[in-house]
Amino acid sequence: MKIRWYGHACFLLESETGAKVLTDPFDDSVGYPMPDAAVDIVTVSHHHHDHNYTSSIKGEPTIIDGVGEYSVGNIPIRGYLTYHDDVIGEKRGENVLYTIDMDGMRICHCGDLGHRLDMVKLHNVMPVDILLVPVGGTFTIDAAQAAKLVEDIKPRLTIPMHFKTRALSFPLDPVDRFLRIMGNSQRIDSNQIEIDKEHWEEVPPVVVLDYKK
Repeated sequence: MKIRWYGHACFLLESETGAKVLTDPFDDSVGYPMPDAAVDIVTVSHHHHDHNYTSSIKGEPTIIDGVGEYSVGNIPIRGYLTYHDDVIGEKRGENVLYTIDMDGMRICHCGDLGHRLDMVKLHNVMPVDILLVPVGGTFTIDAAQAAKLVEDIKPRLTIPMHFKTRALSFPLDPVDRFLRIMGNSQRIDSNQIEIDKEHWEEVPPVVVLDYKK
C-alpha cells in the first residue's frame, strides 16, 4: 500500500491493485496545493471547508461522508460517530472516524477528533495497523491526547496529521511536541511511504511525512 500525504488531514491511500481512497480533501484557503489525483473513493469526516472540498477531485469517486458500513470495490469502510470537541459536539459538531481495510491492513483516519475514545469505540475500531491522527490541538485533540490515543489503540504505525507547518494558514501546534512525547519516530523527506505488511519490522512506530511535492 502507498500512503501519500497532501497536507492537513488529506491522504491518498493506494492499494496493490491500484484502488485509490482520498481522505478529507481541502480547499485552496488552507495553504497546501489541493489534491489533483483521480480516485475511486473519498471519505469526508465532517463538513468544514478544510475537510470536505470534493468538487475539485478528478474522476467520479464514491463520496462517503457519514456513519455506517460501506463496501466499494471490495474495500470495506466503516464510519463511527465521534465529535469535533470534548463536549459532545456542542462547540464544533460531529466528526466521523473511519476505518478502511486495504491490502490486509486496517487504516484508521480520525478526522478532526476532539476527545478520547471510550472503551466501546476502541473495541469497535481495533485492531488498527495504521493510525492517522491529528496532533495540532486548537480544533482537535492535542499532542498529549494523541499520544494517549496511540497508547490505547496500539497501531503498528502512526502518522501524525493536522499540525502546523509553514504552508498551513491555521493556528495549530507543530508536530514537535507529539514527537517528543512519542520518542521513537522518523521524519521522511517525502510525502509518500509504501507499506508491506510482511515487513513491519522495517517500519518505525511513528513516521512524519513531508507535505511538499
